[in-house]
Amino acid sequence: MTDKSTQIQPLTSDKTVAAPSDTTTLSVIVPVHNSVHMLKRCLDALAQSEYKGFEVLVIDDGSTEPIEPIVSEYGHRYMRIEGPNGPGVARNHAAKHVSGTHLVFVDADVCIHSDTLGRFAAVFDADPGVASVIGTYDDEPDDPNFVSQYKNLFHHYVHQDSDGPVTTFWAGCGAMRRDVFLQFGGFDEQRYRRPSIEDIDLGARISEAGHRIVLDQSIRCKHLKRWTLTNLIKTDVFDRGIPWTRLMLRSGAINQTLNTKWSQRVSVVLVYLTIITTVAAICWPGLWLVAAAMAVLVTLINFDFYRYFAARRGLWFTLRTVPMHWLYFFYCGVCILVGTIQHRLARDSDGHATNTG
Repeated sequence: MTDKSTQIQPLTSDKTVAAPSDTTTLSVIVPVHNSVHMLKRCLDALAQSEYKGFEVLVIDDGSTEPIEPIVSEYGHRYMRIEGPNGPGVARNHAAKHVSGTHLVFVDADVCIHSDTLGRFAAVFDADPGVASVIGTYDDEPDDPNFVSQYKNLFHHYVHQDSDGPVTTFWAGCGAMRRDVFLQFGGFDEQRYRRPSIEDIDLGARISEAGHRIVLDQSIRCKHLKRWTLTNLIKTDVFDRGIPWTRLMLRSGAINQTLNTKWSQRVSVVLVYLTIITTVAAICWPGLWLVAAAMAVLVTLINFDFYRYFAARRGLWFTLRTVPMHWLYFFYCGVCILVGTIQHRLARDSDGHATNTG
């Protein structure tokens, strides 16, 4: 562990960032599979942290690129496992080999802000009853292409709109008491063998057990990933939407925060009704007004979302987000349908196995 006596300089925020304490020590875990360039930037950002009471363990998930020399340059610990087995497996392995009272998970394609670690520690110091804290991407995504800007700003908007208690966890830039993490066995290695919703699943489990999770919008980081339309849809549908639907059905509860608020669910229904009504209007022209009215209603429900984009990127950028947003609502509906079918098939299969066993 590095020296914990360094004091944190005052920050321009209404939330106080405390100096390192004797009760909270941070172990930063960075899972990585290749992407040496991004890892270097991630470690550069950690080196600029104003908070000094932390250790870093970079866990190499079977990379084919030379990771250890990069880590050694910064004087951090390096550990390699055979893989790739997914970040959940890597994080679980690393958590058993660190000494901090609290674990901070930072993805290798994420750059924390200089005050990020201090803010994590401040939340835990102020309220030891908090089990976990998550942050958010900032509003200056690294990659300039439109899809990357849209996707990362979307994430920022959702998290900024949900400050306070939540029932989910985010491992891109999130912290958790180590004892709680180990008590629940960490991330589910069997169900999530690739980057998916292993963090959301863990958050749901600890939340259902009565532990408190807080989203602190003042804790920020920068995302370096370059998104394309293809990998955005693939990730949102197969790695997020479908497994998230199955998780909610397994737990028997619908999350009321982040991407699953009532406004999002209503928007999905209205988008499908608008599409159906528009097609029907070809035969029954009177339905054009109904379709237009529902389209306007979707816009009104999401007016704050579009206003957010307009304030940060201007009118032309915002106009291009509208079809992207409708596409998002459309494949959310697909995820709900497919996830529900898969859940029922899995339940029927389990029931059959039980009855015949």
